[in-house]
Amino acid sequence: MKRPQFTPERSCLFVVALSGLIIGALLFSNLIRSVGNISSFGLCSFASAKARAAAEYAATPTQLQSILHYATSKIVPQQSLAEISVTFDVLKTRSPCNFLVFGLGFDSLMWTSLNPQGTTLFLEEDPKWVQTIVKNTPTLNAHTVQYLTQLKEADSLLKTYRSEPLCSPSKASLRGNYKCRLALTGLPDEVYDKEWDLIMIDAPRGYFPEAPGRMAAIFSAAVMARERKGSGVTHVFLHDVNRRVEKMFAEEFLCRKYLVKAVGRLWHFEIPPAANVSQSDGWFC
Repeated sequence: MKRPQFTPERSCLFVVALSGLIIGALLFSNLIRSVGNISSFGLCSFASAKARAAAEYAATPTQLQSILHYATSKIVPQQSLAEISVTFDVLKTRSPCNFLVFGLGFDSLMWTSLNPQGTTLFLEEDPKWVQTIVKNTPTLNAHTVQYLTQLKEADSLLKTYRSEPLCSPSKASLRGNYKCRLALTGLPDEVYDKEWDLIMIDAPRGYFPEAPGRMAAIFSAAVMARERKGSGVTHVFLHDVNRRVEKMFAEEFLCRKYLVKAVGRLWHFEIPPAANVSQSDGWFC
């Protein structure tokens, strides 16, 4: 995630729309549960089911905090409303789910509130930035991650990764895979132990040569998606695809054939488990 952007001329309209998304997520998720409860109890229990449904419409503390935060803040998320809506449309059908976000910022509270009763985990490179954000929103689940790559290495990493067998799709893993430089090996156990339904890549920094770049995040997201054992696909959202490295690594590991939507600077991929795909050349795409 990027650092704060002050845009007073559009913040009011954006906040109204953003609050609408959060409220909509609350109503939609609870409506699904309420309808299921009523139909399962039958007519004789309609009254009690109705009371239970009304109770379930109560907003979570995180959602209430999110609405208050964005209603009183002049800082708006870096992603546009159209870009945010792409992920929100998926969350409406998958929440509560496991949502992994590379990056931490002023939009993190929004993402958590759009996944009520789900698990939303943030990975951030800068420990001081984690302290800044979590100080005001302590309910966020955020961890500091160390990246071992630099943006200036992107071209050489892409050219040489195929020479390392443990970078190949059939052998690639993340935990303990120290031979593949694109594999993120220092993540919290929770990242490795869970199966992630949605993965958002909006970090680490990738706009100067010594920055970590998003090469390892993109590769690791592809590996996690391919290792999926559960039903359905893994939804991967990559931001800043207007930049050369993001676009180049997305086409190598996330694959054009899995790209289902492109809005602004955001690409949305639906990646199936490797078990459901036959690879003729043995590589990712």
